[in-house]
Amino acid sequence: MGPHLGNNLINLNIYEQVRQAIEECGLTLQDLIDQEEEPGLGNGGLGRLAACYMDSMATLDIPAIGYGIRYEFGIFDQEIRDGWQVEITDKWLRYGNPWEIARTEAAVEVGLGGRTESYSGEQGRYRVRWIPDRVVRGVPYDTPILGYKTNTANTMRLWKAEAPESFNFEAFNVGDYYGAVNQKTYSENITKVLYPNDEPIQGKQLRLEQQYFFVSCSLQDMIRIHLLRNSSLDNFHEKFTAQLNDTHPTVGVAELMRLLIDVHGMEWDQAWNITQNTFAYTNHTLLPEALEKWQVELFGSLLPRHLEIIYEINQRFLDTVRERYPGDNGKLSRLSLIDDSGSKYVRMAHLACVGSMAINGVAALHTELLKANVLHEFYELWPEKFTNKTNGVTPRRWMVLSNPRLTYLISSKIGEDWIKNLYELRKLEEFVNDAGFREAWRQVKREIKGDLAQKIQQCCNITVNPDTLFDVQVKRIHEYKRQHLNVLHIITLYNRIKRDPNIDIVPRTFVFGGKAAPSYFMAKLIIKLINSVGAVVNNDSDVRDRLKVAFIPDYNVTMSQKVYPAADLSEQISTAGKEASGTGNMKFSMNGALTIGTLDGANVEIREEVGADNFFLFGLKTEAVDEMKSQGYNPLDHYNSNPTLKEVIDQIASGYFSNGDADLFRPLVDSLLYNDQYMLLADYQPYIDCQDRVSQTYRDYDHWTRMSILNVARMGKFSSDRSIQDYCRDIWKVQAVPVELQDYVQAKASFKVDPQQFAGSRPQ
Repeated sequence: MGPHLGNNLINLNIYEQVRQAIEECGLTLQDLIDQEEEPGLGNGGLGRLAACYMDSMATLDIPAIGYGIRYEFGIFDQEIRDGWQVEITDKWLRYGNPWEIARTEAAVEVGLGGRTESYSGEQGRYRVRWIPDRVVRGVPYDTPILGYKTNTANTMRLWKAEAPESFNFEAFNVGDYYGAVNQKTYSENITKVLYPNDEPIQGKQLRLEQQYFFVSCSLQDMIRIHLLRNSSLDNFHEKFTAQLNDTHPTVGVAELMRLLIDVHGMEWDQAWNITQNTFAYTNHTLLPEALEKWQVELFGSLLPRHLEIIYEINQRFLDTVRERYPGDNGKLSRLSLIDDSGSKYVRMAHLACVGSMAINGVAALHTELLKANVLHEFYELWPEKFTNKTNGVTPRRWMVLSNPRLTYLISSKIGEDWIKNLYELRKLEEFVNDAGFREAWRQVKREIKGDLAQKIQQCCNITVNPDTLFDVQVKRIHEYKRQHLNVLHIITLYNRIKRDPNIDIVPRTFVFGGKAAPSYFMAKLIIKLINSVGAVVNNDSDVRDRLKVAFIPDYNVTMSQKVYPAADLSEQISTAGKEASGTGNMKFSMNGALTIGTLDGANVEIREEVGADNFFLFGLKTEAVDEMKSQGYNPLDHYNSNPTLKEVIDQIASGYFSNGDADLFRPLVDSLLYNDQYMLLADYQPYIDCQDRVSQTYRDYDHWTRMSILNVARMGKFSSDRSIQDYCRDIWKVQAVPVELQDYVQAKASFKVDPQQFAGSRPQ
């Protein structure tokens, strides 16, 4: 979510008044804002997207609840020691959370494990009863999510796991002191810590417990809310849509069926109709390994009733497939919710597709690749289910709060309507040819870069020059995002300087940030490589400060609000066909950075919007990547035929950047030379050539400024407001519900009670 205080002041439209009031008290608002802890609730882009969507739904007056887990400890705090990532416990709740309100009266109970038994219900109907062997209590904690200049405050409801009974006196009385608190400890473990992205989750029972606990609490809560206003659940799907944010909450399909059939006595066909029309599925990945699968044995031991329901869903689903494709056993196997090619697994993406009314990708290219590859056979079965909903980000946090200088400059020219309708930024194009406006734009960027330079000095002890080109790549560390391709470029520039120390080169400051999953060895090695190359480059007298490399530790929302506004160049260099969308690319462009990127994810649409002349494009297209791999891609061909590339790889392999240790980066070098799954060596020379175009363009800084202004002016499409409007129109079928507030006088008059009871206070 990021810290709440600054964002809430913006959305309440009282930021300036509060700032002045606090200064009159001898304090600084920013100093107070900086005290707020980063909420440890998500891994990265996917969770941050959900936060943007919550902001937009409130701003657009769309009634919504954002459900999640109240993790006691967040992903982890990152320190850099000797160039390596070190994980530190993220104790974000150690001082409490002033924004949340515990709602113990709305607590629910969640079962785990145990067994099922069948029985005859009313009129002899076949029924099943789940007898769990463990029960956990889910307690909701509510945080208000405010809309911008509107009366809507939606709710983020996070669930904490507790034991139904905190202390077992019976165990205590017989001397079992550990057993007396054992249930409390076991239960609370469920919401103790957030699993990092890319952790191998097979066999991790706790992860599945977290997912089920979260969806069971949420669905029980939705049913409770519905029944407060409706006499039955027959129209539940007309009142609630549950948008599945990737596959992590997909067990909710089976849980809603269980609640409707086993708890509320509904028949299968009616329950299935409600379930299919309640859920909608957003897919966020093209990486096959990221499509969740759970071992049937583990799944059944933890959720025996849900496994039965999934098998029943699968049987009925495959019957329809047989009717459509008679005799095609291969298709049955490929579409089945159960992967039984070896050890049996439950395919959660398949369950999401079958159990949802709509399926969407998050960028135009991503959705087309879903239809063509990842979910192709589901697309053949139900083409009407598939739509694209390109991601967006909220301009309130990512421009107004993060970049007040640029916000003021823009608003001084076109007013403030753009904050709620980002397409209004198009009016900036009128000022591209205004020399005074371009100079003001440059001055704003220079001041912001100065702020980031100070931050880099504080956190990295590296002195950087704000007048250099700030070349920034901040995102989760992953081989497909290709931070190491960026490093190859840095070494290439370094070698040019070493060959000719007096070479005329555009000075650059390379800024990196991002976390690697603790078990992802290669990603952690990439962090070490970045820091090792930086240690050499930053301290070489021949370089003379023309190149600087800084890895900002513990990159998070708080830090990103300082980084995005300061960037000149946004590195969006993932292998084509691997990134679903990206949202950092949008935040950079909104703040005036130019993009160097491949035709991957939302880069394609950003380039369409800002214009090809205002985007630095390089690299293989998705089709070329697939074709090259199918023909037998050999990275050694590029290594042997390109002397510049060979020199860079050989330097890394020789130990030049690791104090002579030739073994340190060997796994990375061997991966590039003998596997190169993400085509770095194929894209190396096009990337270097494109970076040379970047440098040449930056020399004409007035032209660069024109490009920067046009990038901002043409970013209207990438507001999360537009994304949410698309969801409302095409999937949720909902309209705004504006909230009208009564003032004190009206409220007092409307109450048929003694007005004196309101003396000195305002009614709630």
